[in-house]
Amino acid sequence: MSNMLLITLLLGLMAIAYQLGLVRSKGVAATTSGTGVKMHSRPTYHAMLVALWVGVPAALIFAVWSLFQPGIIESMVLAQLPPEMMPATENDVRILLRRIHNLSGGFGLIEEAAAYELNAARYMAELRSISQMLMIALMASVAATALVWTRKRIHPLLRARNQVEQAVRVLLVACSAVAILTTIGIVLSMIGEAMRFFSFVSPMDFFFGTTWNPRFSTVGTDGQTGFGMLPLLWGTMMIALIALAVAVPVGLMAAIFLSEYASDRVRAVAKPIIEVLAGIPTIVYGFFALITVGPFLANFGASLGLEIRATSAITAGLVMGIMIIPFISSLSDDIITQVPKSLRDGSLGLGATKSETIRKVVLPAALPGIVGAILLAASRAIGETMIVVLAAGNSPVLTANPFEAVSTMTVTIVNQLTGDLDFASPQSLVAFALGLTLFVITLLLNVVALVIVRKYREQYE
Repeated sequence: MSNMLLITLLLGLMAIAYQLGLVRSKGVAATTSGTGVKMHSRPTYHAMLVALWVGVPAALIFAVWSLFQPGIIESMVLAQLPPEMMPATENDVRILLRRIHNLSGGFGLIEEAAAYELNAARYMAELRSISQMLMIALMASVAATALVWTRKRIHPLLRARNQVEQAVRVLLVACSAVAILTTIGIVLSMIGEAMRFFSFVSPMDFFFGTTWNPRFSTVGTDGQTGFGMLPLLWGTMMIALIALAVAVPVGLMAAIFLSEYASDRVRAVAKPIIEVLAGIPTIVYGFFALITVGPFLANFGASLGLEIRATSAITAGLVMGIMIIPFISSLSDDIITQVPKSLRDGSLGLGATKSETIRKVVLPAALPGIVGAILLAASRAIGETMIVVLAAGNSPVLTANPFEAVSTMTVTIVNQLTGDLDFASPQSLVAFALGLTLFVITLLLNVVALVIVRKYREQYE
């Protein structure tokens, strides 16, 4: 039985428990209606409490079992291997377990499997089957016990509503903690691998080096290492700045027009069309930049006597700017629309024109939201990959000319983690150092945005 089917059955069991609890609570309410005793909670709360008691313990058993089952089964499989066939190193153990996993799952191997591997695969499949049956039996027994117990607990004085609300509060806290713990986990994993990289390469050479040549980790003829980050950082910032130079004016002006000048009919048509840009896959933007925008810019530059490469920073930046216009336009439009109408009426009543009202009243009031929209667009531009892969030229050189090919940190991360590589080498570990640097850049953008908002925000009574 697959895990998805098991989860579906558990949800169905919770639905049945809800109905049984609802019938039971309504029956208790009917029997006590003439005695003067009132139900503390509505029948729906009693039903939800029964469903929670049936589903939550079973779900916890499923989660804990799924977490520890693989390790226990692998230990039991390794314990029954012949001593002379036991791998000597940890890496060889992982390779052997991967082969056994493939055999037990019905997948073939490139080379012929040994007899002891086939026996281990059959043993692993048997252990998985037994483990799953035990887990299902335990989940079913716990759910049935909880159903019987919670139905008997239903009585008028049971504070079912309080318990359900407490459970919902715990669920909300857990959902909020997921984002925080995920961020902490990502950062810690990147820090650990980045420290391993810095044991091979000096941080000074990485952060201030001007040569990017990851095939060589030794000092070159010019005295610089091959892991200099500055060409990648500058390429990332150049493309992001070009994209923001395109998206911020266009997106902000579009938001102002839609929220302040456009009629309801025009707004109902124009806003969805603009937001369609956010739903186009980035690979489509990349092909658009490579096939259409790049050659157009090259021909346009040739007509002016300028040498513009079809794959360059300006090409990637322009197309990326078009892509992030909806991030600024839609969010800014929603923020500007939320500015109280009384502020506009007061400004117009004092003799200000509509444009003066927008510049001096509406935009300052909406500044926090607008800065947030620009920050989101900047983060999106910095983290974009596919457009840069196809349109920027992937040339990690330090240049101030936007008409030449460049590379970015995200593209380099993909390149360094693609292929059959040794993840203990600096050529692969450098990707984690680059990822950590991107995280720090995004954090600084948030700090700068917070400072700007606090400094220029206008509050109204």
